[in-house]
Amino acid sequence: MPYNSVMKKILLMALLLLPSLTVAQDTAQVRRMFEAGQYQQVIETASEAAPPEAIYTAAQSHQRLGATAEAHATYGQLAARPENDPWHFIGLSGQQLLDEATDAALESAQQAAALDGGLADAHFQIGLVLAKRQDWQGAAAALDRAAELNPSHAYAQYYGGLMHYRAGRPDRMATHFEQFLRLAPEAPERPEVMQIMKTVRGR
Repeated sequence: MPYNSVMKKILLMALLLLPSLTVAQDTAQVRRMFEAGQYQQVIETASEAAPPEAIYTAAQSHQRLGATAEAHATYGQLAARPENDPWHFIGLSGQQLLDEATDAALESAQQAAALDGGLADAHFQIGLVLAKRQDWQGAAAALDRAAELNPSHAYAQYYGGLMHYRAGRPDRMATHFEQFLRLAPEAPERPEVMQIMKTVRGR
């Protein structure tokens, strides 16, 4: 194959990959801002055209700021997606959890995981719902799965640590918290987690 044809093919492939790489970078940047407690910046960055992961993080940012109505509306952007899209059910679950409808929220989150078992945020949402229902072991298992699927998901590690503590497994808590401190060095929860780890290591 002539050199020019090879170069054209490589360039075409690179251009085809560019949008997905940009989306991945945008999503990672939004998550880093969230992990640093920059909730307003996350909200401003995540437009309606943003990737679903960024919109999900924006909804959580509204919750962190106590803006329940705005969080509900942002989850609604995901819920408006087609029913064959797992993010539809994640958004629906987010709304239902805000409405204290935990049975429906769990069913929706499980439907998201059924559509795409490899989507870490589906398992993360299941973990959040089970935590609300005080099913500590179930929540810990769901968050473990989210962290396994996406090892860089800092808050899967954080909430996983909390759930393992509630489930009577401080050893598993420590493992998750160590990962959380490594992944989110600027997180608002860092001082609290460091204090807990200091206490655990001091035993």
